[in-house]
Amino acid sequence: MTQSLQNPVDREKKKIGATSALNGVTIHIEKLYKHYGKIIALRGIDLDVNRGELFGLIGPDGAGKTTVFNILGGVMEATAGEARILELPARDARNYTGYLTQQFSLYPDLSVQENINYSAGLRLVPENQLEMRRSKYLKLMQLDNFCDRLAGRLSGGMKQKLALCCALISEPQVLLLDEPTTGVDTIARREFWDILAGLTAQGITVVVATPDLDEAERCDRVALIYDGQIQQIGTPTALKAALGLQRLVIRTPELVKTEQALLPLVNQEQIADVSTYGDRIEVLVKDAKQGEILVRDRLTQQPKTSDDQIDIQSEKPTLENVFTTLLRQKGGVPKFIPFPRSQSIPSKPNTKQEIIQNPAIAICARNLNRIFGTFHAVANLNLDLHYGEVYGLLGANGAGKTTMIKMLCGLLPISSGKISIAGETGDLRSAQLRQKIGYMSQKFTLYDDLTILENLQFYSGVYGIPPKQRQEKIRWVLSICGLEKQENLLTRQLPGGWKQRVAFGASVMHEPEILFLDEPTSGVDVLARKQFWQLINDFARNGTAILVTTHYMNEAEQCNRMCFMVAGRKVAEGSASEIKSAQPGQLFELRVGKLQESYDRLREHLEPWRVSIFGDRLHIVLDDPKQELPQVESLLKQANLPLIETEYMAFSLEDAFIGEVQRAGGAPP
Repeated sequence: MTQSLQNPVDREKKKIGATSALNGVTIHIEKLYKHYGKIIALRGIDLDVNRGELFGLIGPDGAGKTTVFNILGGVMEATAGEARILELPARDARNYTGYLTQQFSLYPDLSVQENINYSAGLRLVPENQLEMRRSKYLKLMQLDNFCDRLAGRLSGGMKQKLALCCALISEPQVLLLDEPTTGVDTIARREFWDILAGLTAQGITVVVATPDLDEAERCDRVALIYDGQIQQIGTPTALKAALGLQRLVIRTPELVKTEQALLPLVNQEQIADVSTYGDRIEVLVKDAKQGEILVRDRLTQQPKTSDDQIDIQSEKPTLENVFTTLLRQKGGVPKFIPFPRSQSIPSKPNTKQEIIQNPAIAICARNLNRIFGTFHAVANLNLDLHYGEVYGLLGANGAGKTTMIKMLCGLLPISSGKISIAGETGDLRSAQLRQKIGYMSQKFTLYDDLTILENLQFYSGVYGIPPKQRQEKIRWVLSICGLEKQENLLTRQLPGGWKQRVAFGASVMHEPEILFLDEPTSGVDVLARKQFWQLINDFARNGTAILVTTHYMNEAEQCNRMCFMVAGRKVAEGSASEIKSAQPGQLFELRVGKLQESYDRLREHLEPWRVSIFGDRLHIVLDDPKQELPQVESLLKQANLPLIETEYMAFSLEDAFIGEVQRAGGAPP
């Protein structure tokens, strides 16, 4: 194409791109302020993002992340300060920027191809380049076989990939992604982040906000933002090293007693924090050896606790440890507010007898099936859930989790099998049984055209809460949501995270014996998730049986037991530690000289799910390390790709989940 015929926008992109490549900085923010009336959303932010960098912006709801994105995307003007992209004011750089907002930005009644064509038209993509670009990005996102499918019929992961295609069709030099993987399952999220790493290798600058700190570990650098100010910035490795704390993982049969014994030591001597997970306790200490001595001494003083019952391992801190420690210092971690109970769930022994009428078992399913036409959504699934237990149901989108919950709730008839809920095996829709059940669905289940207070009053009446108790319980919901004195807001005015909190409060006000939570924290920030799980664990400790689905593997670690579902079948079950320790093979972290080239090379010879990019490192899963690790080293050496360091790592729950799903046949599209 001659210069005179080339699209003027593309000509200008080349000029600006060349200039940007010289100075190395793509995004420059200096003393940035944004006021909404009396509310100060941003307080003098300074930030530089380099060309080809995958940069993460993390912080709680209301910290200012979306405001930063709106200013960089040219949607909003700053009150003061400077925001420049490719040396232009952000508003003037919109032709060079792709922006994915938190809200779903596609047209559900248009096909995949039609959505891309529409975006291309808006961004003035030349007709003679459209077909080439569309084919390129559809293939990259593995959507080339779904061109004619309506966007509204895509899974969550496929929708986000299509939205990314639409943002890339104009071939921007900067991508702004505001929580792009909310509601996306674990496998699709990993694929999405591998794609982002590939884009940065092409020189595209990517800035992403995420509520999932496991995802943030995959960024080149991250900035922690709170109260409109950037508190810390650096690589995940550097931030964890600067924390100055080490993590002890404690496994003991008496988790609750162990937690109660250690909590008084927080902020004294060695211990900075104590957190309880499904099958373990994690303690942040200043020194691993001194901390372990202190913990053992404290625990062995407890009645009926001997040293051989306590297993303590030292592990590296996580980015979540960095984040929560910072916010605790800032006073940003919400205090636990106990639920105002008016009754207790009768104590029932947690036996493991396989009798369906066993009163110790809150939920029992045997050979459960659900068939829609020729589609087998749930296949021969067996499940036991005891009172006082948190059980996780994990699977990719389409695995059958929501179908399973709807059958257990009596909302969907079963095709075959047996179900016992709270000892009831007959009418699962009876009014008496429903009073024992709480249910929070995937979709927000309150009424948008009612106020928060009206919604809570409505559910108080539906659940038959005595009038004398209603006000106290409504006040509790408003308190845990941070919505005191805002109860007259219409529910539709609330951000997604606050809506989820209100929905959770509404589902537990009547003190259910059994609680179903279908992706309760989707789109909720890390602090709110921490608060959610404090409440969930409190209900479990008071006897409630809880069945929860989640796409966040760090949340799944909170469950006492869990199962992985693939295509309606259970492929693994146990505690997080049991599932991770049962994984075949080993996980290795590779530090390489050329990240993207090394990633591409290994994926040519290993199954794609075995290789993934995490920040500046590669993670690979090998079945026979003695034989396969030398082969990996040889493959990289043959391609003149330096391998600097190899380190053995323990499997994360995400690694275990992806391995189990892939070995069982993969996730459905």
